[in-house]
Amino acid sequence: MSATSAPTPADLPVYDPAELEFGIDTFGDVTLDLEGNRVSHAQSIRNVVEQAVLADEVGVHSIGIGEHHRDDFAISSPEMVAAGIATRTQSIRLSSAVTVLSSDDPVRVYERFSTLDALSNGRAEVVLGRGSFTESFPLFGFDLADYEALFEEKLELFVKLRNNNGKPVSWSGVHTQKLNGATIYPPIESGKLTTWVAVGGSPNSVVRTARHGLPLFLAIIGGPVARFAPYADLHRRALEQYGLPAQPVAYHSYGHVAETDEQAKDEFFEPYLNQHARIGGERGWGGMTRAHFEQEVSGGSAAVGSPETVARKIAAGVKALGAKRFHLKVSTGDLAHERLMKSIELYGTKVIPMVRELVAD
Repeated sequence: MSATSAPTPADLPVYDPAELEFGIDTFGDVTLDLEGNRVSHAQSIRNVVEQAVLADEVGVHSIGIGEHHRDDFAISSPEMVAAGIATRTQSIRLSSAVTVLSSDDPVRVYERFSTLDALSNGRAEVVLGRGSFTESFPLFGFDLADYEALFEEKLELFVKLRNNNGKPVSWSGVHTQKLNGATIYPPIESGKLTTWVAVGGSPNSVVRTARHGLPLFLAIIGGPVARFAPYADLHRRALEQYGLPAQPVAYHSYGHVAETDEQAKDEFFEPYLNQHARIGGERGWGGMTRAHFEQEVSGGSAAVGSPETVARKIAAGVKALGAKRFHLKVSTGDLAHERLMKSIELYGTKVIPMVRELVAD
């Protein structure tokens, strides 16, 4: 199977606009306050809870919480933060963005999310991935030379635990523990744990996701959304060839909403630039300029602008991919909590209804 050509509109699934789902993602970036002072890691985590409470109030469907183990991101345990959010919210679904399964124990991951599901009355989801950062591997004693093999094996075990939900599991692997008729508690109370696999653009990863019969979450951090359409199509074709039921596609991209396009770009640019410089310096990326930023906002995946501008960008992406869900990655670098709160408010009250209308048209 290959991802060489974009699907035609006739090939794409058609969703009732009322069925489309909209979420936010956050990595718990350590931010500055409006006076330019650095906020503590602890306060950054408390701010994420407040952002989730607001998202729930304005009708956002879900929140994904990232896992990192470094100075610029406050959250190392997404499930703990999600559990705190569960006690303060009513409807919003609670997921990771992502859980780095390669450097974790699939049994413990399943236990934590099944516990979160119980606490939240069935609102837990998990998004599994290999992670674009690798600091968790030496931290937990894993060899980066096993990067691919660790995820392959641990995903297979996790899927078996999910599918057996409350029934004994036997298992033997190379990078994982041996299980002999083990039952994992607590079981999911109703159905199975909603489980996505996050993919950054590898055809092999897309096919592996389909082989396990799981929905696909495309992590888009730059470039036009439409260039990922072949991966969404590959996922659908692979599911069909494996004889498995259709599964949804979702995607996330960076974004920020303000009253006007210029205000949104002015608020977003410097935090985006600082984050790009910090991470790019570690990875050998080229420098970022305002011109590069403007190009990404106008022609790439970044959904930055007024509610109308952001809604048009999201609607176009949803249509290009045949996606059922979109997540706006609201936290970016040191962008202040107060501005994140305003962005979430506008996203829930104005952007989401506009996207539904645009997709219906």
